[in-house]
Amino acid sequence: MGYVYALLAALLFGANGTVTKVVVESGLTPLQLTQFRVLGTAAIAGGVLLASNRGGFRLRPRQLGTMAFLGVVGVALLQASYAAALQLLPVGMTLLIEYTAVLLVALVAFFVFHERVRARLWVAIGCVLLGLAVVARIWASTLNPLGVAFSVVAALTLAIYFIFGERQVGQTSPLVVAFWTMTFAAGFWAFFSGWWMIDPAVLVRPVSLGGTLAGVHLPLWAPLAWNVVMGTFAPFFLSFRALGRLSATAAGVVATSEVVFAFLVAWLWLGEGLDLVQILGAAVVLVGIVLAQTARAEKSVDADLALARAADVGGRP
Repeated sequence: MGYVYALLAALLFGANGTVTKVVVESGLTPLQLTQFRVLGTAAIAGGVLLASNRGGFRLRPRQLGTMAFLGVVGVALLQASYAAALQLLPVGMTLLIEYTAVLLVALVAFFVFHERVRARLWVAIGCVLLGLAVVARIWASTLNPLGVAFSVVAALTLAIYFIFGERQVGQTSPLVVAFWTMTFAAGFWAFFSGWWMIDPAVLVRPVSLGGTLAGVHLPLWAPLAWNVVMGTFAPFFLSFRALGRLSATAAGVVATSEVVFAFLVAWLWLGEGLDLVQILGAAVVLVGIVLAQTARAEKSVDADLALARAADVGGRP
């Protein structure tokens, strides 16, 4: 089930990239959209917790500190940098750069946690760097430098999300982690997102879905609601469920399929395609990412799975 949860999360996250692009090009800033996403997700998770596990509202001070860090860095900054990058780069390119995060997870495991890492990690680094160079066409690049910078920030914060999320889910539950991290993320952006500048009339104004769906117009609140419920709460919760049953390594490998889903949806919907050379480059990047994740030693994976099973026996939802 861990793999099923991770794959469903990747599908929803991948499809949501195009929805996010539509929303940020229709009247909301990336920070305002992020505020809606994290606040809405915190409210939904809180409601479910209230009905199913009220003990999840009580955490030790140290746990609260970790949740605050994960919420601000691993969620708030991740969502904001991702939305900002989408304004400047194609959906698939943004995610391709962002998902080099799973390479960073393996490097942190090796250099920080001193895990035994296989030699294939260094092959993986070469694949990722070579593949990104081909996809970006660095010999004739037209990529927006600021967009690339935002994507790199998204990669760094996603790595933090994987590393800390794995450990917190093992200690509490996916729903508890979702509620607390989203709550802290919402509190953080409440001071900076500019939500008070939103004209309520914007939310009911019809907007075009763009691309092949340019003739379809919906009030802005409709794609925004999808973004919050099916594009944020559902995939975040599913990914936390996956992390409760898989190591960050295994979850990261499956999560890379988000890039494939994002490219596919953006191509079918927005017409954002790649030429043959760039497709080959993207494939090399994905091979490198998978190699990096499988480079972590089986011993650490087994330990993570044992922790997850022990937590499940303990009655986690």
